[in-house]
Amino acid sequence: MPKGPRGEKRPADAIGLAVHIGRIATGEIEDERDPIKTAAAEMGRRGGKARAEAMTPERRAEIARKAAEKRWTR
Repeated sequence: MPKGPRGEKRPADAIGLAVHIGRIATGEIEDERDPIKTAAAEMGRRGGKARAEAMTPERRAEIARKAAEKRWTR
């Protein structure tokens, strides 16, 4: 069975998926997301912003310059 973006098991066919999502929406079945994985993803989203705020403007410019150079050397 295919897995969704967070590793949950979802039906492969479109009709089965629609029925499954409808059952989750109406509360007939429980959504089987792993709370630990969801919490880790949330922490990862916050980490990039915290890292950028902690960096000096010169360091951010250096990283951006290096990234632009890599993009344009191809």
